[in-house]
Amino acid sequence: MRFGPVAIDDAVGAILAHATNVGDKRLRKAHVLSADDVAELRRAEVEQVTAAVLDPDDLAEDIAATRVAKALLVEGVEIKPAATGRVNIHANAAGVFTVDRAIIDTMNKVDPAITIATVGEFAPVDAGQMVATVKIIPFAVKSALVDEVAKIAAVRQTFAVKPFRPIKVGIVQTVLPGVKDSVLAKTVKITEARLARSGSAITSERRTAHDETEVAEALGALARDNDMVIMFGASAVSDPGDVLPAAIRRAGGEVIRTGMPVDPGNLIVVGRYRGKPVLGAPGCARSPKENGFDWVLDRLIAGIDVSDVDIAGLGVGGLLMEIPTRPQPRETAARPRLVRVDAVVLAAGRSSRMGGPNKLLALFDGRPLIARTVETARGSRAGEVVVVTGHQEERVAAALSQMAARRVHNPDYASGLASSLKAGARALAGEADGALIMLGDMPDVTAADIDRLIAPFAKAGGTAIVRATHNGKRGNPVILPKALFPELMKLEGDTGARHIVEAQGHPVIDVEIGSGASVDVDTPEAMELAGGVLQD
Repeated sequence: MRFGPVAIDDAVGAILAHATNVGDKRLRKAHVLSADDVAELRRAEVEQVTAAVLDPDDLAEDIAATRVAKALLVEGVEIKPAATGRVNIHANAAGVFTVDRAIIDTMNKVDPAITIATVGEFAPVDAGQMVATVKIIPFAVKSALVDEVAKIAAVRQTFAVKPFRPIKVGIVQTVLPGVKDSVLAKTVKITEARLARSGSAITSERRTAHDETEVAEALGALARDNDMVIMFGASAVSDPGDVLPAAIRRAGGEVIRTGMPVDPGNLIVVGRYRGKPVLGAPGCARSPKENGFDWVLDRLIAGIDVSDVDIAGLGVGGLLMEIPTRPQPRETAARPRLVRVDAVVLAAGRSSRMGGPNKLLALFDGRPLIARTVETARGSRAGEVVVVTGHQEERVAAALSQMAARRVHNPDYASGLASSLKAGARALAGEADGALIMLGDMPDVTAADIDRLIAPFAKAGGTAIVRATHNGKRGNPVILPKALFPELMKLEGDTGARHIVEAQGHPVIDVEIGSGASVDVDTPEAMELAGGVLQD
């Protein structure tokens, strides 16, 4: 592949490296120039463009990404169609992600042009969640490199989502003087909630004295009708000969491990009785916060064996005391801070592709599109709604006269999208943890869609980028954390935030919201198809 300046006379079939405006027409980045495109560029007196020209042995980015993804030996996942050199791979069902790190590392070492990224090994995943992505960095890559990666992928299974299998669970709780019934009842409710993510359920509970003989009898009785038994001791396990591990052995079972190098979760007991898993829960399992007990429980429910060696290998990454979902051990938990997302609705554009009418004033069910969009934002969990105006400011303001939204005028709107993004970010309140960037011309986005984007942003503590997708392809809206606002202020011209998203190294969460993420109304035909009526 040759990349760089290409004379306009040689540009047919070249791939544009940067978006280019030709009159009212916008040629997007990665657009393959046709003869008509080149003729328009020539009429505009453009002498050369920065582009990529493929060699005979090159594969275009989408074709290369698809071949790599199809070569992977995978299980329990769906491979999405390629777009912009990327193939996203999603879980078919909720479960636990397993991956062969050696194969992933070997494939990533072939050439920097071909990359494969996944979620962490043994991570719990939801149905539909993206678990891996194949990305081709340049516009094309040598076919021999793709063949080399495909050969590595064929060695053995690269990764899989092992689906949760709904199981029946019996609970044993031991009792000592001073143990409150409310604590025991709360433990059952929290365990039920833990099991709900896999569709599993508690069928019965037994309460006994903190005595190995009574616990052993309860274990034997519960194991007859259940797939797993979980034991909660009134006193923490302090020795391999303590009540819970001793009860497993007395019942005729096997203790696989007492203790694990994960904090919280150190005091777990893992055993087996008549082929069924038995867990002696650590004290932290009475809390809903993530701990080592979750790691073992999820794997067992997904049908993944957990051996003594497996548990011994959990030490690296096993210090969970700093993760956002859990306070430090033996310290008073701080009151969780609510994450605030404000919405920025971009309404400054000139609707140049409409040929005259302002698309934001088109009527949908008798209401201007911009009013419909702002009402959607107002109906969501977003905090303040800021509308950035520019072209036909007075008419847009009139359409919003009855709406409780703050308007900010961008006098530089003609310079392009960047100026509106900066105006919106500057206008947000200092308390905002992130900005939901919403285009004014996306009629099919709903308040529920916005809430689906805000939820993972809040769960991530306001530090992640969240993007709406449709069939795995990036769309809008997008939530940007406050930490990226300084980068927004560096944007110039008709440039959006995409390269900031891809370059800053922040975690990116893609949320599938359906066709609303990709339906816009840039042309009269698209407007009519969406059900809008343009106004003069």
